[in-house]
Amino acid sequence: MRKVTGWRAVPPVDDSLRSRRRAVEAAQLVSRTLGLVLTAIYMAGVTDLAPRVLSDDMMLVCQLGLGLMTASNLVGLLARRRAGSRWYPLLSAVQVLFDTIMIIAFVAVSERDFEQTTWPLLGLSISIAAIRHQLVGALLTFAATSVAFLVLVPGSPDTAFVLGISAMTAIIAGSQSTAFARQLTTLQETRLALQHQATHDGLTGLPNRAHLDAYAARLTGGALGVLLLDLNGFKQVNDTYGHAAGDRLLYEVGTRISDAAGPGVTVGRLGGDEFLVLMPGAGTGAVAAVSERIRDAVRRPAGLGDGIRVTVGVSIGVALRPAGGTAGLDALTAEADAAMYREKQARPAA
Repeated sequence: MRKVTGWRAVPPVDDSLRSRRRAVEAAQLVSRTLGLVLTAIYMAGVTDLAPRVLSDDMMLVCQLGLGLMTASNLVGLLARRRAGSRWYPLLSAVQVLFDTIMIIAFVAVSERDFEQTTWPLLGLSISIAAIRHQLVGALLTFAATSVAFLVLVPGSPDTAFVLGISAMTAIIAGSQSTAFARQLTTLQETRLALQHQATHDGLTGLPNRAHLDAYAARLTGGALGVLLLDLNGFKQVNDTYGHAAGDRLLYEVGTRISDAAGPGVTVGRLGGDEFLVLMPGAGTGAVAAVSERIRDAVRRPAGLGDGIRVTVGVSIGVALRPAGGTAGLDALTAEADAAMYREKQARPAA
């Protein structure tokens, strides 16, 4: 059977992915800050890290690097704050772009103007892209750095070696990052499935009592309408046509109640043929209108397969909590249960 879609919960934030993203941003902020310090030292020429005299092009590259690293850190701070946002992938891609441009420029000028072996830094940009965007990101960055190296450092004796090492870095780092991302996704899906099973009814897909209790606890102090529903004639359907037919009827009724209740209303199943409807902020008029819609929806004939059609009714007990009231869900449900029982007792006479 398909799941009832009349009630939809907002999916929880993927805490594991958000935590991983924040860790990546923190690590990059630290590494770029270190890069800023080392670049300033490189420009000053106060250590053996750089030639005593830098070319004009290298000074320009260093200045570009300072600007790009600073900009990347600003984007990284925003990305860390919005690790769960739909804009995070774009913010991450911008950082990869800035880092790659900076590294390509530094490698190209240093390999051309000085006797320094700096091409291994290309592997750093590939690894960064792999961490952030898995295999696709690693391969795209590999392609960009390889083309840039061929164009900006023509005739280098290390070209074949550079391309080979970069390709291996992209494949290994990208594949591992992709596998890790898939593992996290699988674990998250499993967690969500278990959470859904723990908070929803397995037959109708509606919230169960535990979920309703947690939801009602968040409404403390506000106006709340509670409807307790019990089907009339359900036992006869079960006894006559079997439990499978009864299950199909419960599923159909759950769908009808959810549709009739409308948006902003939470419908759950307590067990058996009892359903609970929670209406935040509702008053007498709104509760009465929803009750009538539910009655009309439930008593329509329902097909159970093999040409079987049955009609059941519903008894509804209502409890209202005014704004500022202190009654909890248990007390309101007990009040609604008493009202429902009185309606059931009066139904034969009616």
